[in-house]
Amino acid sequence: MNNNIAIKVEHLSKRYRIGQYVGSGAQYKTLRESLTNAVSAPLRRLRQTGDGRPKTDPPSPVPGPRSSSPGQPSTDGYIWALRDVSFEVKQGEVLGIIGRNGAGKSTLLKILTRITEPSEGRAVLNGRVNSLLEVGTGFHPELTGRENVRLSGAILGMTRKEIDRKFDEIVDFSGVETFIDTPVKRFSSGMRVRLGFAVAAHLEPEILLIDEVLAVGDAAFQKKCLGKMGDVAKEGRTVLFVSHNMGAISRLCRTALLLQDGRIVKDGPAQEVVVDYLASGSMQSSGDLDVSDPSWRIRSYSLADSRFKWTRITLLNSRSQVSPDVLFGEPFEVVLQGIAAEPVTGFRGTLGIHTVMGVVVFNSWYSDHGLPTSFPAGEIRFRVKVEPNYLAPGTYEIYIGADVSHVEDTVGPFRFDVQAAPFSAQHVWKSNHRGVVANPCTWSLDGVSREDSS
Repeated sequence: MNNNIAIKVEHLSKRYRIGQYVGSGAQYKTLRESLTNAVSAPLRRLRQTGDGRPKTDPPSPVPGPRSSSPGQPSTDGYIWALRDVSFEVKQGEVLGIIGRNGAGKSTLLKILTRITEPSEGRAVLNGRVNSLLEVGTGFHPELTGRENVRLSGAILGMTRKEIDRKFDEIVDFSGVETFIDTPVKRFSSGMRVRLGFAVAAHLEPEILLIDEVLAVGDAAFQKKCLGKMGDVAKEGRTVLFVSHNMGAISRLCRTALLLQDGRIVKDGPAQEVVVDYLASGSMQSSGDLDVSDPSWRIRSYSLADSRFKWTRITLLNSRSQVSPDVLFGEPFEVVLQGIAAEPVTGFRGTLGIHTVMGVVVFNSWYSDHGLPTSFPAGEIRFRVKVEPNYLAPGTYEIYIGADVSHVEDTVGPFRFDVQAAPFSAQHVWKSNHRGVVANPCTWSLDGVSREDSS
């Protein structure tokens, strides 16, 4: 491979069999599960037929390449998460990868980090690789933050001297120094991702792979992440950045790829790819959206092991009608539905509204309103009212999150429009108005004489 090329991907494809393990790297199991399966496997193979002879299952048919379309399940239960993906990344380049949930972005990064193997094609990486694919990846919940920094750093290839030299810098960057000797199981999801990002970013790899770390964390932390990623790029290291934050993609990346149904549908200058993505309406949703499908989820975890998961988002205009758009100058409501598999205590929920370029307009926290945080098992419904004359006309995205027992369910984006209102004496919107917030200030006239005002 050319020494100037950091990553070379050739005709990469990945096929999964729905509902089953596929290959040795498709899904990790716990040690307990592995031991249990090892003990029970011979017993399963020795299931007896009526005549006492061992019974074996017939081999599953292996479909050919035409068995299914990218991103769509076939009739025989297989799905192509990636199909014939090829690209090159030069050393020192920052490449953005965008596309709606389920497009194949995370699958691509998992192949590049050797978490899973491709079904077809190959990926060659030239240099030391580090990745941050999930919140607090690799952290042990029973260990303290300090112990996890040292353990995670060692696993990622840092020497003891290197960890000691960078420890204070890592902790200072994460902003969790007050809790660094607290078990990570008591950290919020935001604290875990800050510490995880800090360790990964200070490893100084030649290639850094990042999957949507900016979905968690406040504005100050996001700014620090962007700054650190910019520093990494300036130092000549290569970054692959997967994000729904179109503003960050445009600012940090010179080039970008747009994935759709497992294929590259657009590549080129980052701003051009972002504009095409937003114009395509590929993120558009109706006013009533079923989000029980895992493809809407930003954070990956086993839904079967979760106490709570979101199931539906509904947008209601000022007349309580379901609608994908609302009128500027009128209030609207967002109705959120979730389901608890068992009684929930200590519920933490949030609703965030962003612009389509990734600017955070605001985050609203359920816990700030003095409402109950414990619920019985079953369906739970929340209503979030947004006051009038706040959001300026434009297109926005909603993200919702729930943190129950430190297992987070983050869903998005849900897109809606604020339409310019007809002329009235109460609210007028003209084309020369700018900004996301419509009326943040109140003006008054003070200390002006009659002569001065004439």
